[in-house]
Amino acid sequence: MTGLMKRSTSPVPRRLICTLFFLIGLLPFSVLAAGETPTDSFNNLQKMLKTDGFDSEKIGALYNRPGVRFDHRSVSLFFMHSESKLNYGQFEAPKSVKKAKKYQQAHAESLARTEKKYGVDKEIITAIILVETRLGEMLGKSLVLNTLSTMAALEDEDARRSLWRLIPTDRRLSRERFEQKAEKKSGWAYTELKALLRYSFTEEIDPATIRGSYAGAMGICQFMPSNIDRLAVDGNGDGRIDLFDHDDAIASVANYLKHHGWKPGLDHKNAHKIVRRYNNSRPYAETILTVAKLLRSS
Repeated sequence: MTGLMKRSTSPVPRRLICTLFFLIGLLPFSVLAAGETPTDSFNNLQKMLKTDGFDSEKIGALYNRPGVRFDHRSVSLFFMHSESKLNYGQFEAPKSVKKAKKYQQAHAESLARTEKKYGVDKEIITAIILVETRLGEMLGKSLVLNTLSTMAALEDEDARRSLWRLIPTDRRLSRERFEQKAEKKSGWAYTELKALLRYSFTEEIDPATIRGSYAGAMGICQFMPSNIDRLAVDGNGDGRIDLFDHDDAIASVANYLKHHGWKPGLDHKNAHKIVRRYNNSRPYAETILTVAKLLRSS
């Protein structure tokens, strides 16, 4: 995945490649995938994106791609998620702490540079990356474009009805709670989708290939697209922001925490409060602070 974020070494100009890529998407759909027809689940969504200033040809080509589809599987997980059932204790186990310590050693220069620049403890940064993606080993399998597009499409009553029928009956919210959450999250997802498209078009990345969590978070540090625009930074000085690169992910975690008030020497109460800005979960924040403490003492 990291390779998707690197500039091309081909002698063909990158922008020309991207232009050809999107033009290919405009070919008759039967040429790209015989026997398949493009989904109409995102018709209204495409109109909204075009109205909001996105290039009409690019959007049309993107949503005509064979792999771009209504992703009920990932989005169903979003509606079945239960923070209370997550096993945060696994990250405090000696085996996990040992792996995190090795990660610190492997990225010692980047962590030291980041700690000095942003004033965020390297142990806190490492603990967050451990919990978010197991130190970059588990980046998520869902296509972020599909996830965010599907959630954004839930403003439509038919889309909500279709998703409701596909959620396992033993894992469902109440229908009323589902409708409330769908209505709330559809607008949120549309904002995130626009941020994803702006980021990918700016960095010349194919948005239909970026994988992440079932909620749309991406990269080693699991940023939502809107946070990439506001708080992600170039940690290795190559002029790009690539959250699938460890240097950029490390620096971005630190910048995020600093933005929300992290300072050297914070007491437990304030550190806990700021870590919850990364993930608004008490068990999550406690785990991050515990793992950081274990790393300092190991």
